[in-house]
Amino acid sequence: MLFIGVDLGTTAVKMLIMDEEGSIKRIVSREYPLYMNEEGWSDQEPDDWWAAAADGLKELVSGFDADEIQSISFSGQMHGLVLLDENDNVIRRAILWNDQRTAVECDYLNNVIGRDILIDHTANVALTGFTAPKILWVKKHEPENFARIAKIMLPKDYIAYKLSGVFATDYSDASGMLLLDVKHREWDAFMLDLMGIDEGKLAKLYQSYEAVGFVCERASRETGLPRSVRVVIGGGDQAVGAVGSGTVVNNMCSVSLGTSGVVFVASDAFKADYGKSALHSFCSATGKYHMMGVTLAAAGSNKWWVEDILNGTDYVKEQAGIGGLGNNRVFFLPYLNGERTPKNDPNARGAFVGMGMTTKRSDMTQAVMEGVTFSLKEILGIVRNLGINADTARIIGGGAKSPLWRQMTADILNVRVETINSEEGPALGAAILAAVGAGAFASVESACKTLIKVTNIYTPDREAADRYDSRFGIFIRLYEDLKETFKHIGSV
Repeated sequence: MLFIGVDLGTTAVKMLIMDEEGSIKRIVSREYPLYMNEEGWSDQEPDDWWAAAADGLKELVSGFDADEIQSISFSGQMHGLVLLDENDNVIRRAILWNDQRTAVECDYLNNVIGRDILIDHTANVALTGFTAPKILWVKKHEPENFARIAKIMLPKDYIAYKLSGVFATDYSDASGMLLLDVKHREWDAFMLDLMGIDEGKLAKLYQSYEAVGFVCERASRETGLPRSVRVVIGGGDQAVGAVGSGTVVNNMCSVSLGTSGVVFVASDAFKADYGKSALHSFCSATGKYHMMGVTLAAAGSNKWWVEDILNGTDYVKEQAGIGGLGNNRVFFLPYLNGERTPKNDPNARGAFVGMGMTTKRSDMTQAVMEGVTFSLKEILGIVRNLGINADTARIIGGGAKSPLWRQMTADILNVRVETINSEEGPALGAAILAAVGAGAFASVESACKTLIKVTNIYTPDREAADRYDSRFGIFIRLYEDLKETFKHIGSV
């Protein structure tokens, strides 16, 4: 039996085909454009996603026995607003998760409607990346487009719709729309009324591992997939990435060092944070819950520093001169794209602080990595304050390829850090969901227990951890000292 996982990312779609033993037979990827035509805006064409996915799937399944392919499932960039009219035509480019145009709408939701009311109804506060503020933006700035809306979708659900013809979403991805009552797993009538939309414009809700239909005739022609293939709805990239890392048991934690950085903690019980931290309380891909915080520029900060500033590509060489963890005098605030958790501040900006005449290139590189990891520590502290005892973290994402960054994460977060037997993350998680949806495993948890194995363990160095604890307070104060300055920089 073969199962397909599709990860619809921000810059490319990655697809893999896996057997029931977890062996990956082939990986294919296709890129597509990202449009940033205004400062802080980020858009994509949904039909570019489909063209890339369809073309990639043809290559992926070529040469395999069609009868062996059982199912396909998805991981997708979250929060993106995809709008279709009554004829299923895309109304406008999708507004993406990293778009910052909705600061006014978020201010209205958080401060006029009120954070506590939002948390009561959705378990979350409004963030510029979320879907609901985007709907309000379209309603205000593009009323002609708003009037044409027949279907509101998330990015991965557009691909599932093109494949199956079924208008569906899952609880994990829907949790990031600010339209779902996360605790009770249903669309929230209060929020829909606030948006000025009816429930008929939103998809039917499923668990991430549920099949919603089969590949339709037109999609079969365009992708090469047999019509017998089940379409399993999948989930948001972080929830599905957690499946791909095996982070599916109560209080298990994963740390992602991707373009953004994520602290993800699985929870059997629903919990909500009534503070101002912008910590997310979402449904998980297992049918339970998770809490999640995001720093917007993690490995993205390191890429910016190495490639755009140093004009290099050799990350190993740049990290070679780094030593003495916890002794660096240089600090970096990694807020190149504004910040989400816990700042919820689109005006925040990156900053180096503490350089002197003896500062070396390697000190600056180390500061970038440490600043990102300090941001992750801040998120984990909020989770712990809610009574969740996470003392082990599975580390994933591009930054996790660095042994130095793995050890730094163990020291700064003061947790045991584990690596696993696969680096495929969300694409693998999607394939696992496809396998569960086809009946190859009884549950997501049992599939992960069978397929995901720990390969390396990094434990905190006690002295380095103590040094980092003392420096963490300085990192926190730096943002508070610069917060008003960031506002003025943004208005210049």
